[in-house]
Amino acid sequence: MTTPDTHHPVNVGRVDAVRGSVVDVRFEHRLPELRHQLRTGAHGDVVIEVVSHLDEHRVRGIALTRAQGLARGHEVVDTGEPIRVPLGGRLLGRMFNVFGQVIDGGEPVEGEPQRSIHQLPVPLSRRETHSEVFTTGVKMIDLLVPLERGGKAGLFGGAGVGKTVVIMELIHNTVGGHQGVSLFCGIGERCREAEELYHQLKDAGVLDKTALVFGQMNEQPGARLLVGHAALTMAEYFRDERRQDVLMLIDNIFRFIQAGSEVSGLMGQIPSRLGYQPTLASELAALEERIYSASGAAITSIQAVYVPADDMTDPAAVHTFGHLSASIVLSRDRAAQGLYPAIDPLQSGSKMLTPTIVGDRHYHVAQAVRQTLAEYDELRDVIAMLGLDELSAEDQRIVRRARRLERFLTQPFFVTERFTGQPGRMPTLEQTITGCERILSDELAEVPEQAFYMVGDIDEAIAKGAKSEAAPDKTDMTEVTT
Repeated sequence: MTTPDTHHPVNVGRVDAVRGSVVDVRFEHRLPELRHQLRTGAHGDVVIEVVSHLDEHRVRGIALTRAQGLARGHEVVDTGEPIRVPLGGRLLGRMFNVFGQVIDGGEPVEGEPQRSIHQLPVPLSRRETHSEVFTTGVKMIDLLVPLERGGKAGLFGGAGVGKTVVIMELIHNTVGGHQGVSLFCGIGERCREAEELYHQLKDAGVLDKTALVFGQMNEQPGARLLVGHAALTMAEYFRDERRQDVLMLIDNIFRFIQAGSEVSGLMGQIPSRLGYQPTLASELAALEERIYSASGAAITSIQAVYVPADDMTDPAAVHTFGHLSASIVLSRDRAAQGLYPAIDPLQSGSKMLTPTIVGDRHYHVAQAVRQTLAEYDELRDVIAMLGLDELSAEDQRIVRRARRLERFLTQPFFVTERFTGQPGRMPTLEQTITGCERILSDELAEVPEQAFYMVGDIDEAIAKGAKSEAAPDKTDMTEVTT
């Protein structure tokens, strides 16, 4: 069996008991420290992390790889260190597992710098104390769901509503607008999803500024529990050493909690409410509190969140929501209407949308847009049953504004150019606010609705409307009523 390269005498123990992924090891001379990595198996390919000391001679660990064939008496070597992952620009464009090993079929990434995946959050005294908006270049997000720089946002959406496209566009805009890097962490991802994302990022031209870390669904629960920490260790290097903004995307944070519940069950801990681990709050906080803004750079995280049985009172959802500063909800209805990005403006929300943070003008325009869209949503059933003509003159004006706002808040993405043939747009927040103000004031009531669809700023919509043959406004409004 291979032994680690170390200046200290090799600390060797023996397997004392094996119960699934739980392995007890006896050491006669010196106990390994907690979180140390142990190796055993014919080629040292079984990795065990120490999670507790049972007595003066025995430790209990969780196997992070398959422990098939492991038996009592097998030799175990203490590596003398926790799991370490590589760092630096060499990570970009590559795909890794929890051990920092490449899984994309390319050349291995070896040598220094490396760092333990277990890092403590820095003290509050070293963190940025003021709230700052993280602009994404996506109109709907920047206007109605502003993200916090160094904060956490939840991304809610099922299959086929454009979640991956939104993620890729955010990666593209982070690289271009913030001169930063992106890091995708897949927790409990299916092998198919990981491979598809890798090729989509490559085809979209953003892979060279992105690192991917996966703890896949077929891996041991211990590995899935630690992969988030491995990804954060890589992200922290870009923030702290290279002073770059990092956009970290996690899919799915619920599977992190689920992996912790599996490990807790294997360890024989008594479960708390609804079968979750008693350490749920502290485990989630240990991950989430490493995401913050400091030293002139920040890690901003967008996390896919699965809500079990749509129960918002589930302990996993409650503890997750406590860490989020924004919620982005993707709507299947909006996707069916072709309103991309298919973000639901009424269900999405952000704690950053207050006058003290975004300013009075931004706040009031966002509230007016949300109110107009909410009133239109209430009128949809009336229009479907009785027709537009039965509405009052004021309600008809609300419908006109709302439909123009809906279309203006769509935009062509850079990562979809090769599919749609439309060049991507990345309007500024000022352009978005100005466009919405002019629509809300009915200044552009004569511009056809379709001129606002898939444009960048409002001037582009006006120019587009001038080139087209304007159809009667009533015809435009009755085309789509639901």
